[in-house]
Amino acid sequence: MSARYAAGTEVPTDRSRAEIEKTLRRYGATQFLYGWSGNRATLGFSAHGRSIRFELPLPDPNAKEFTRTDTGRQRSQTATEGVYERAVRQRWRALALIVKAKLEAVECGITTFEDEFLGSTVLPGGNTVADEVRDGVTEAYATGHVPQLLPDYRRAIERGSR
Repeated sequence: MSARYAAGTEVPTDRSRAEIEKTLRRYGATQFLYGWSGNRATLGFSAHGRSIRFELPLPDPNAKEFTRTDTGRQRSQTATEGVYERAVRQRWRALALIVKAKLEAVECGITTFEDEFLGSTVLPGGNTVADEVRDGVTEAYATGHVPQLLPDYRRAIERGSR
């Protein structure tokens, strides 16, 4: 038995997405979007004056964990699809859980929206805060020196307007 949350879920992915959208509306989101490309789904929304984006990595349907049994035997196409779909459903349930938990924590005052969604906040230019600071945080831990974590957007904007 897997220790992953919702590992055996039968909830279809479209129902999990709809649940996320309903949750976002309930907590005051003003926009919602969903899309996918290859093995990555993107979920975005606007709330509290911020644009938020989650990238949900989806598994490779050709990975051995789906195409082979635990004993190494080839699974049928139907069995492969079933195991793969279960893994995708699990990831969507986990995303629904985290979105709901973060919004509820904000609602009851445990944390703030900015703190809870900081890494997923979309900056000018399209990257998230996490995209921009990830390498700098790694460097800070490796060197003991904290570099400038965000580029100077004001200077970049001023240069672009001249």
